[in-house]
Amino acid sequence: MLLKYGIENFGINDLAVNEQNPLAKEFYEHMGFIVYKRTETDEQGNPYPLLYMKRKQI
Repeated sequence: MLLKYGIENFGINDLAVNEQNPLAKEFYEHMGFIVYKRTETDEQGNPYPLLYMKRKQI
């Protein structure tokens, strides 16, 4: 799986997902990520709320 490869080889520990994509949020939660921040707009200022997620510390 590409995400697992990124975690293991590149230390991917955080990401952003569009809040309007609940399936993506559920997928990343299943992979061990939790929401730590929310914004009303995306990184370009468009009205797409983002959820910032990081890997749970075990």
